[in-house]
Amino acid sequence: MALKAVHVSDVPNLDQVPENAAFSLFRPSPLSAVDVNGEDEEMKSGNRFGKFMVLGHRGSGMNMLQSSDGRMKSVKENSILSFNSASKLPLDFIEFDVQVTKDDCPVIFHDNFILTKDKGAIIEKRITEITLAEFLSYGPQKEAGKVGKPLFRKTKDGRIFEWKVENDDPLCTLEEVFQKVKHSMGFNVELKFDDQIVYKEEELTHVLQVILNVVNEYAKDRPIIFSSFQPDASLLIRKLQNTFPVFFLTNGGSEIYTDVRRNSLDEAIKLCISSGLQGIVSEVKAIFRNPGAVTRIKDSNLALLTYGQLNNVSEVVYMQHLMGVEGVIVDLVQEITEAVSDYLSPSKEYEEDNIVTEKTDTMQVKTKPQFSQLELSFLLKLIPELISH
Repeated sequence: MALKAVHVSDVPNLDQVPENAAFSLFRPSPLSAVDVNGEDEEMKSGNRFGKFMVLGHRGSGMNMLQSSDGRMKSVKENSILSFNSASKLPLDFIEFDVQVTKDDCPVIFHDNFILTKDKGAIIEKRITEITLAEFLSYGPQKEAGKVGKPLFRKTKDGRIFEWKVENDDPLCTLEEVFQKVKHSMGFNVELKFDDQIVYKEEELTHVLQVILNVVNEYAKDRPIIFSSFQPDASLLIRKLQNTFPVFFLTNGGSEIYTDVRRNSLDEAIKLCISSGLQGIVSEVKAIFRNPGAVTRIKDSNLALLTYGQLNNVSEVVYMQHLMGVEGVIVDLVQEITEAVSDYLSPSKEYEEDNIVTEKTDTMQVKTKPQFSQLELSFLLKLIPELISH
């Protein structure tokens, strides 16, 4: 059955995406190499985006346990199963989150805290304050017949849900991911740190070196991108190695932090230029609030990716492609890759370029948004106003 893409006009609140939406994005293309020192020479796995890229968020997409949309609870996020499911699709990269346990093992987990229930009470522990053995004791177990601690999750608004998905899988380590995920699949390794903690340089250096030890041992020629919201961690991972590119993650001012480097796209650009970082990963709404930043980012010879739920609206992604954004991190990866080929596949004489399927009495005609330069200019002026309300 053909997919029908959701229109921006059908989304009353741009922070939300209709649960019955289908999503159309772009097929990723091979990355061209760029030297981490800014020179045009080959890097082991250095990457620069020559064409529009699609990256799988936490593998096959993040879990939203509070959602009524089953697709957001299909496969356990940040798991080997999720990564291998994504690897079957035409993606070049998957994105996942890495933290380091108390006994110095890099593990894959997004949240700062892991939750379980014991005798009716929720028990919450920080990932970095438990051992690897305790971390792996949560959720499904690899050993047949062994039962793990029930796993729960707290949402941003404080609600707690049991972490139930249709296709569950055990928690895993970074080493396992390198060993068990198809070698041709690139990794966007997000270095996770708690926004509420002020880290000393030696603390950050220790954690990053532990992660690098695993990456250096197992990466071989696998494409790797490091990224982090933590400015000092981004600078340090750049200083500790010159093999893999480093991107700075920012929400572009959607939230205000004490560290001004996190509060705008222009601050992100300054940080990257001054520290030799290779790119920016921005929350998509920040790009639409400030379209001119795309040009400034490109003029600074930086790559630009975006993340956020709006990337699940095909017209939003198409606009970014026209604006010069080089790739998007997305959820619902299977649906996206089923529709993505229509964007970049060569048009045939008997077909129109297409992203949206419309039924007629006799046939299905697929159409793609067509924008003149005047219309595109108007949209780029209008979108920031829409986003700000």
